[in-house]
Amino acid sequence: MPNEPRRAQLSRRQLLKRAGLVGAAAIATPIGTLVPPSFAQSAAQTQTASRGRVFETLTAAEAETLEAITARLIPSDANGPGALEAQAARYIDRALGGALASSRDAYRSGLAAIDSYARMSKGSSFATLQAGDQDAVLRDMEVNVASGFVPDASTFFNLVRAHTIQGTFCDPYYGGNADFVGWDLIGYPGVRLAVTTNDQRFDPQLVPIHRSAYDYAMFSGKKPARASLEHELFPWLLT
Repeated sequence: MPNEPRRAQLSRRQLLKRAGLVGAAAIATPIGTLVPPSFAQSAAQTQTASRGRVFETLTAAEAETLEAITARLIPSDANGPGALEAQAARYIDRALGGALASSRDAYRSGLAAIDSYARMSKGSSFATLQAGDQDAVLRDMEVNVASGFVPDASTFFNLVRAHTIQGTFCDPYYGGNADFVGWDLIGYPGVRLAVTTNDQRFDPQLVPIHRSAYDYAMFSGKKPARASLEHELFPWLLT
C-alpha cells in the first residue's frame, strides 16, 4: 500500500510481540498496521480454505463472510499462518451457540450489513473482494464511516476483532487455535505442569508442548478448569 503510513509496513508478528502474550487479547491496532496485502491470502484462497468446514450456528453465507473477515484481521504472511488457519471463525461459530449466544443477533445483522456495504462501495460481496478492497471496507467500519450497521459499524468491527483474537490464541478445546498455530505465532510453548531448570533460564529454547489444558487429567472438559482443579485438590469445597 504505497499511500499507507510507514507503520502500515509493520509485520503482524512484531505487533503481537509488542502486545505481549497476555496483552494479545487487548491489542487495538488499526487494520492498516497489520500487514500489506502483498503478504495476504487472496479472496480466492480464502474461499478454497473455507470449503468443507461444517459450522454449527452460522449459515453457510455468514460463515464465508466471517472467515474472510478473520483472514484480514490476522492474515497469513511471511511469518506463518493467521486466523483463517487457526479457524477463529469456527471458535466464534461454536461460541455463538453457547457462551457468546447474546451476540448472535449482532453477528446476524452485522455480517449482512458488511456484505451490503461491500456491494455498495466495492461492487461485490465481502468474501469475493481482493484483500486491498476488503481492508478498505474494514477500515471504513473501524472509523465508523460504513453505513447500514446497528448500532454502528465500529461497534461490530470491535466485536469481531476481539472474538477473532480469542479464536486465534485460545486453548484449542474451544474450537480455535487449530494445530496450535496461534500459540506458535506468539512463541507460547504450551501448558506446563512442571518447570524444569532449563525452563527457568533466561531466553531458554523451549520445546512447544502442543496439548490442550483439557488433555491433562487434572482438568475437566465438563466444567470450568478452576472448578475441576479445586475438586481434585480440595474436594470438600464442592461437597
